[in-house]
Amino acid sequence: MSATDDLMEIQQLLARYAVAMTRGDVDRVLGVFTPDGSYSAFGDTYPLDEFPALIAAAPKGLFLVGTPVVELDGDTAAGTQPLCFVEHTEHRMRIGYYNDTYVRTPAGWRLRTRAMTFIRRSGAHDSGRPHAFERSRP
Repeated sequence: MSATDDLMEIQQLLARYAVAMTRGDVDRVLGVFTPDGSYSAFGDTYPLDEFPALIAAAPKGLFLVGTPVVELDGDTAAGTQPLCFVEHTEHRMRIGYYNDTYVRTPAGWRLRTRAMTFIRRSGAHDSGRPHAFERSRP
């Protein structure tokens, strides 16, 4: 597989994530990650088994993503992808970017880690407010 093929596959993987998030399709969101995948935001890191609750608690709307910048390194890669999320009821926006790591699996490229950085009106870049998502603990 050529580097161009790898980049196209990763871009399609990230497009599937954005469309699945827009549609609220949790199973398809989970499908773009490795089984040990994680998502970081709100001052914490969430393993794949916590994604359904995290997605259910998230605002709903349109996930607009830009073309990622990806650095390939054999069967792994790292990248950054810009995001503009538009909440559906009042069209409020959240802007920022994802910092990702990817791995080639037998099923193709998958996200291993995705970390959200929000860009605030002040110009600050941060991972979000820790209280924005409350985990249920046993």
